[in-house]
Amino acid sequence: DDLDLFPTPDPHYEKKYYFPVRELERSLRFDMKGDDVIVFLHIQKTGGTTFGRHLVQNVRLEVPCDCRPGQKKCTCYRPNRRETWLFSRFSTGWSCGLHADWTELTNCVPGVLDRRDSAALRTPRKFYYITLLRDPVSRYLSEWRHVQRGATWKTSLHMCDGRTPTPEELPPCYEGTDWSGCTLQEFMDCPYNLANNRQVRMLADLSLVGCYNLSFIPEGKRAQLLLESAKKNLRGMAFFGLTEFQRKTQYLFERTFNLKFIRPFMQYNSTRAGGVEVDEDTIRRIEELNDLDMQLYDYAKDLFQQRYQYKRQLERREQRLRSREERLLHRAKEALPREDAEEPGRVPTEDYMSHIIEKW
Repeated sequence: DDLDLFPTPDPHYEKKYYFPVRELERSLRFDMKGDDVIVFLHIQKTGGTTFGRHLVQNVRLEVPCDCRPGQKKCTCYRPNRRETWLFSRFSTGWSCGLHADWTELTNCVPGVLDRRDSAALRTPRKFYYITLLRDPVSRYLSEWRHVQRGATWKTSLHMCDGRTPTPEELPPCYEGTDWSGCTLQEFMDCPYNLANNRQVRMLADLSLVGCYNLSFIPEGKRAQLLLESAKKNLRGMAFFGLTEFQRKTQYLFERTFNLKFIRPFMQYNSTRAGGVEVDEDTIRRIEELNDLDMQLYDYAKDLFQQRYQYKRQLERREQRLRSREERLLHRAKEALPREDAEEPGRVPTEDYMSHIIEKW
């Protein structure tokens, strides 16, 4: 109906889940001059590097982040003091470990920021967690290609309940320094591959399932607890975006935090992970290996679309009200000059015709 500058909802999309308004409404009073901090949970191969750069280089700020050539990190201070408002790879570095997950960040971030800020007495900070999710098959294929080129993320801590997993709890998938050159079949065949259901594992509270100890509870129960925990934590986050919907991700972030980006996000639509040719059987196998991620993404996509539609409806309603008020104001202003121009009313006893002739 109204002119919409942003992409319309997916024509094939149908609501699957019921979300109350409190889950859709995401207008936060983010106070950059206060003690609020945005914490970016960066899941591998979800477009997080691009989004992380947007946060430090593309947000319209009173005091822009200081990003110097040759330096990996930028300094993102609050407008009123030398203290960071953003916890992310490009602002604070991997302060809680390489690609720290929800379990690690929630236990680590407050302490790291307390050590960075030497102020003795301070009010408690408010943390706003954000993340990006991606279609699980595309993400998995992208991770395989990345590992094939030599990526390992072996310095990730996987800290949980105060310790890192033992080699028995988290065996490596390869011998030697890396897994470069591995085939997709080899990648899929490793039962310990952290690429499997990575998004659910990184968003869930791992303490609930005994961290990386797979014998803590039965496999089926563990999977269900992880999925439900990931959904709960995702719902509770201040914001999450989807790699496949860049403009909508930008739109929702801007309206959630009342911050504006300088340049629009670009959508690079391509087939599964940069043109990797895979047959239907392989896709089905990847979906099976990432069954929890598939369920989470289905849930997240529905919540994301509903939040977008809810925000658009609110804006349209506000726009209609503004337009109505402007029309009423315009009419009132148009009426005023005519009233001012009218001559004082004639005496009731005056002859009507003589009055007309006089006017002529």
